[in-house]
Amino acid sequence: MAMATSPVFSSVVLPAKTPTTIRSKSLTPSVPSSISSTWVSFSQNKNNYFHLQSSKKSDFKVFSSTTEVVRETVAKKPSKVLPFRVGHGFDLHRLEPGYPLIIGGISIPHDRGCEAHSDGDVLLHCVVDAILGALGLPDIGQIFPDNDPKWKGAASSVFIKEAVRLMDEAGYEIGNLDATLILQRPKVSPHKENIRANLSELLGADPSVINLKAKTHEKVDSLGENRSIAAHTVVLLMRK
Repeated sequence: MAMATSPVFSSVVLPAKTPTTIRSKSLTPSVPSSISSTWVSFSQNKNNYFHLQSSKKSDFKVFSSTTEVVRETVAKKPSKVLPFRVGHGFDLHRLEPGYPLIIGGISIPHDRGCEAHSDGDVLLHCVVDAILGALGLPDIGQIFPDNDPKWKGAASSVFIKEAVRLMDEAGYEIGNLDATLILQRPKVSPHKENIRANLSELLGADPSVINLKAKTHEKVDSLGENRSIAAHTVVLLMRK
């Protein structure tokens, strides 16, 4: 029988025909969309833990994932059902030579980029934190810790997709999102529409509800001296 609430999955990689335990008591697990339907099966043991098996090699990749931190938070403090929820996100990275500058999933030509454990996408990290904050969940650093080698060099789209999964699972969708980038150089205006379009696609939201602004820091402190980049995001989540 279908349940109104979906389980929260833990991070796993699926090897061929090897069962993976999903610790989700008294809930019926659903197969994430990233898993093919070629051959997927569930079995349940006496402790109500479910085993997921897949036969297709393309399913070896990580599917919808959260960490123990999220499961514990949900267990201790279930989110109250509200008609809307508001979240704020902030992120800042040092700019150093030898790194790519990626903003909103778009590579921007520059003589330096963000020093970070993942790809250092300050905008996507900020958006993830805004969504997690709206849902009352831990921040991006707790869910995707920078001391975990599996996130080394990871594309920040992975983090966005997980935040969107959690949002969908909680029964919310993007109402609107307003983001502000703060950097002295380079100019963001030539890339703004590409960034906004990509962000819209990642979030599964209409471009009309995604707003992106860019500011300099008037040559003040590390931001104004082109030694760092920052972003603020406010997001409104609406009950579906």
